Amino acid sequence: MPDNQILLALLPEHLLLLGMLTLIVLSLGRRGVVTAVALGVGSVAVLGAVAAAFVLAAQGTNASLFDGQLLVTPGVYVTKGLLLALSIPVLLMSRTDFEGAEFPLLLLSSLYGLSLLPSAQSALVLFLGLEMLSVPVYALIVLAMRRAESAEAALKYLVLSGTASAVFLMGIALLYGTTGSMQVSAVAQAMTMADPVATTALVLVVAALFLKGAVVPFHGWAPDTYEGASVPVTAYMATLSKAAVLVVGLQLFQGVTVQGPLVQLLAVLPLVSIVWGNVAAMRQDSLRRMIAYSSIAHAGYLFYAFLGDPATRSDAVVFYLVTYAAGNLLAFAALPPHANDVSRDALGSLDGLFRHRPIAAGLMAVAMFSLAGLPPFPGFTAKFLIFRTVVAAGYPVYAVLGLVGSFLGLFFYLRVVQRLFMRPVAEGMLPAAGQPMLPGDGLSRTAGVLCGVATLLLTLVPGWILSRV
Repeated sequence: MPDNQILLALLPEHLLLLGMLTLIVLSLGRRGVVTAVALGVGSVAVLGAVAAAFVLAAQGTNASLFDGQLLVTPGVYVTKGLLLALSIPVLLMSRTDFEGAEFPLLLLSSLYGLSLLPSAQSALVLFLGLEMLSVPVYALIVLAMRRAESAEAALKYLVLSGTASAVFLMGIALLYGTTGSMQVSAVAQAMTMADPVATTALVLVVAALFLKGAVVPFHGWAPDTYEGASVPVTAYMATLSKAAVLVVGLQLFQGVTVQGPLVQLLAVLPLVSIVWGNVAAMRQDSLRRMIAYSSIAHAGYLFYAFLGDPATRSDAVVFYLVTYAAGNLLAFAALPPHANDVSRDALGSLDGLFRHRPIAAGLMAVAMFSLAGLPPFPGFTAKFLIFRTVVAAGYPVYAVLGLVGSFLGLFFYLRVVQRLFMRPVAEGMLPAAGQPMLPGDGLSRTAGVLCGVATLLLTLVPGWILSRV
């Protein structure tokens, strides 16, 4: 393929790269880049990449690049565009916690790896994309250093991610040894083999995805990592980092009907994650720890979909990812600002929020209703698609058990809503008359409005979105 066609086919990635280079040049050219300028450059790069992805999808662009290592189609571009668009609220929220060009530069670096995943057709490209996404996050966790636990959180994330990477590499090495191929189609080939080495390879690959996605019993340090990171970094890890893991799973298992021991593996551990995540979230007094345990439960729902028909699996997972990400980002964007990160993270800071920030309280309530899966919010549609896929594949018992487990989540989501509307205002949270807004508060409100609009669209026109994934 000519170089100009490769440049066009990978235009979203190249625009992200251009944004990174611009931020590096600005950082070298002057001492201390103005935060507003850095955020502007980062936002323009991401918006340009999102626009490029959707334009290429509308044009029906199809191409196989680098001897089949990458494949781009309209559906791939739509998935890229949706995932990259979800990073815009993260950028807007970062103004409260970060100064200078470091945050947007590291975020663009991570997004570059994320953008490669939907088009990857090789296990090695998937591995490189995951590592390019993960490595900048280690630095992002400690960059704000809003609390003493940040360094510990970064170390725990590093150990977890490094272990998952090692297990994933071992799995794809065994796949290559048994099938002679590094393409994602090797998974389908290994699934039909009676060789115990091939089975071991598949189990290791799934275990690596469980480690990356914080599925029980590999979830232990996830809550500590979420709690130790700043709000925008936690939002990013809870949404787009988790989305990356599921995209890798979709790529590896595209067209593959799960069978053999993988059925029990993909049914039992996700089910335990659903139950344990929801039960553990009930006991949390920290919003970030609650979201962490909630994300463990949501990882269970998402991996449940791999039991289903390959023809409907991708639509269900991508729609769930977008809905789940929009709900989480909406919750973080609606958080009231506070100079003390520990106080801001406490669930008690939400008490009586409706009395002094009614719009924020309303947006937070919408986020909780959607994450809980209550109709008519998009979380209900997302869960319906997942469980319908499982039932259609012939696993109604697993679907019913997962559905029962999901009801446990209603308690802690509705507890947040009760705090918003039925409690007196938390001490120290009511802004004094004439008190100026904290830096970035206006941008966080903008992020909340954007996520609210996205949630509204997902509620009103889910079919229109599903038809384009």
